[in-house]
Amino acid sequence: MKGLFHFIGKCFQAIWKLLSFTRQLVLNLFFLIFIGVIAFAFLDSTPPSTEDKIVEPKALILDLSGPIVEESKFREPLERITSDVLGSQKSQENVLFDIVDTIRFAAHDNNVSGLVLHLKEMNETSLTKLRYIAKAINTFKAAGKPVYAIGDYYNQSQYYLASYADKVFMAPDGTVLLRGYGAYTLYYKELLEKLNVSTHVFRVGTYKSAVEPYLRNDMSDAAKESASAWLTQLWDAYLDDVATNRQIDPKTLTMPMDQFIAKLKSVNGDLSQMMVELGLVDKLATRQEVRKDLIEQFGSNGYDSFKQISYYDYLSQVQPTVIPDAQDIAVVVASGAIMDGTERQGTVGGDSTAALLRQARGDDKVKAVVLRVDSPGGSAFASEVIRNEIDALKEAGKPVVVSMSSVAASGGYWISASADKIIAQPTTITGSIGIFGILTTFEKSLEKMGIHSDGISTSPFNGVSITRPLNDDVAQVMQLGIEHGYHRFIKLVSDHRNLSLEAVDKVAQGRVWTGKDALKHGLVDQLGDFDDAVQAAAQLANMESYNLYWVKEPLTPMEQFLEELSMNLNASVRTELFSFAPEALQPTINKVATDINMLNNFNDPKGQYLFCLNCSNL
Repeated sequence: MKGLFHFIGKCFQAIWKLLSFTRQLVLNLFFLIFIGVIAFAFLDSTPPSTEDKIVEPKALILDLSGPIVEESKFREPLERITSDVLGSQKSQENVLFDIVDTIRFAAHDNNVSGLVLHLKEMNETSLTKLRYIAKAINTFKAAGKPVYAIGDYYNQSQYYLASYADKVFMAPDGTVLLRGYGAYTLYYKELLEKLNVSTHVFRVGTYKSAVEPYLRNDMSDAAKESASAWLTQLWDAYLDDVATNRQIDPKTLTMPMDQFIAKLKSVNGDLSQMMVELGLVDKLATRQEVRKDLIEQFGSNGYDSFKQISYYDYLSQVQPTVIPDAQDIAVVVASGAIMDGTERQGTVGGDSTAALLRQARGDDKVKAVVLRVDSPGGSAFASEVIRNEIDALKEAGKPVVVSMSSVAASGGYWISASADKIIAQPTTITGSIGIFGILTTFEKSLEKMGIHSDGISTSPFNGVSITRPLNDDVAQVMQLGIEHGYHRFIKLVSDHRNLSLEAVDKVAQGRVWTGKDALKHGLVDQLGDFDDAVQAAAQLANMESYNLYWVKEPLTPMEQFLEELSMNLNASVRTELFSFAPEALQPTINKVATDINMLNNFNDPKGQYLFCLNCSNL
């Protein structure tokens, strides 16, 4: 026994030494970087030459890498810096509004001669976000500046933006991969049965399919009916936009497979040549040939390429326009699953998001609020906490306009319902007015392993546990609570949307709608984007001039310093240190991890959720 304690002591000593070494290493690293910055600032005092002062026009390279988000997720600065240094940084997030503002700024910047869309590393993105970026590209083109798209190949999102270019280049061995839209998920009913896990589900709504993965092995007919309607509208919108940009017949993009195969045979299986003949690509060119063409357009940088500046380098030069002495329209972003409690930037916490709205209410300079919603919902309790703050803003005389992004469904619609005005884009996914509760118990699994639970209590509710079967009476109580929640939901919509309960119930039942259909059913007031929402807020507040004030949880001075420091670190070489599974299995593993993470987001104190499953996959 003494030897065991000695061994444990040695282990703790080794761990402590490792922690001390790591702490000293990090502190020394910061100190050396700080000294280097100070030394550079004071020692590099050579006056700039006249040549250095000359600024030549360059092409802006839109070389987005990673996902496009409404608001970047908060990462601890120390985590960001150490991950950069170790080369294991996660894919960086690109804020939608930064991209749009940068392109608009460049449109009127004399030092930017054109725009080159180099989107090879850009993740698949929702059509609603892509359309807002495309609007900025059209503004750039309207300024008389050329736009080119270059790429070895294009996925669906990349090609959507590329279609707005004046000329589309593609590698001779490349292709354009248009896969359409789909709504697929994994179903766990049989797995749970094999594991002897009991799943207790309480719901209201014919189309409330968020719990189907735990009750079925496939998608229900009702869920397929609902998904088919909005998926078709999204795909039609995509095809119409691309066909208009490329001046081709939309049917070219949706030809039956027999025609597609016949066309491919006519070019001897050469997909890249087929893309040219279909009008999707203007020129097949190697990278060397592309650089040569762009040098002719923008001039040479002296290094066998054209004059250019990366989006990430140019972003720091973009200065927002500030109108002196003007009042503010506050913008609060609610992006992600809605969870009870306090969450950091990039997610939606009932308490934290409500605090941002309360901050706008208490700011005398703020005269109106735009709530930007991009959420499939979540906790019913947290959703109501947020909505109460919207009511408080209205009582304070500050109009609230909701700007719906890609998704504003279920809980995302709940927090929107009482706004003065709701504006959605035609391709926004909204509705999903329904509610559910879910409880998993493991009594069968434990019994199979010889573990049993028994005892007494003064109330049936005391015995509710994941280790015990659910009492039928308690189950009935939970179902009645869910039904009450549903009636609250449709009454909330009825009261604020001037619709009868019958009319709301007819379009509710958990059914998902596009923004276009939601307008027909009275669930939204207007079709438009973020710019339209800001304009509507200004009109409601009778503001002729204003500044946008993005309300965010402030960082501490040290967090701010480390945040800026981490952003300036050279992260040009980023590699994954290891992978635990074959690459072919990564999509499935990622999907399972996403489903598990979704369950972790279910933290409502009453176990009642307003969540749209398929919406979260967009």
